[in-house]
Amino acid sequence: QRQIAAQLDIDTSTLSQIERNERLVTVPMLSILSDELKVNLDIIEYEFLKHKISNDFKGVQSLKNNLLKISNEL
Repeated sequence: QRQIAAQLDIDTSTLSQIERNERLVTVPMLSILSDELKVNLDIIEYEFLKHKISNDFKGVQSLKNNLLKISNEL
């Protein structure tokens, strides 16, 4: 845990908050986590986006339909 925190340039208590979903990672942290945890970056990014979207847009009635539209435009 100390090694990962050092690579992310955060203290271990902040990393613990991230692990408990009390604090979100930032986009620049994703590639570091991928390298340190030996997990494919696509999986890390998917989980990050899933968590972020579900938290930030909770209650939006047409979220799924609009996300499909947006993904077709990207």
